[in-house]
Amino acid sequence: MEYIYAAMLLHKAGHKVDEHGVTKVLEAAGAKHDSARVKAVVAALDGVDIDKAIEKAAVMAPVAAAPAHGGEAKAESKADDKKKVEEEKKSEEAAMAGLGALFG
Repeated sequence: MEYIYAAMLLHKAGHKVDEHGVTKVLEAAGAKHDSARVKAVVAALDGVDIDKAIEKAAVMAPVAAAPAHGGEAKAESKADDKKKVEEEKKSEEAAMAGLGALFG
């Protein structure tokens, strides 16, 4: 991941994303680096519009967050279900108490 971060930092600073630059950023950060990985990242980013890739990732991020919201809805739904069950029990108990008074 640090290789991608280095490339993004270079891009954001307006520098060319190349092997030398990525290596220098990693060295400046005190991170160990593998020259084969540096080459692979630079090759993978060759011809990629990084700004568009970041924009696309930002658009997709809320979609990834959607299941977390759905989990909250399920938790609320379970709480609502518990309330309904408790209300039904109270209603049944009240009905039974009323029947007991009739036959009392």
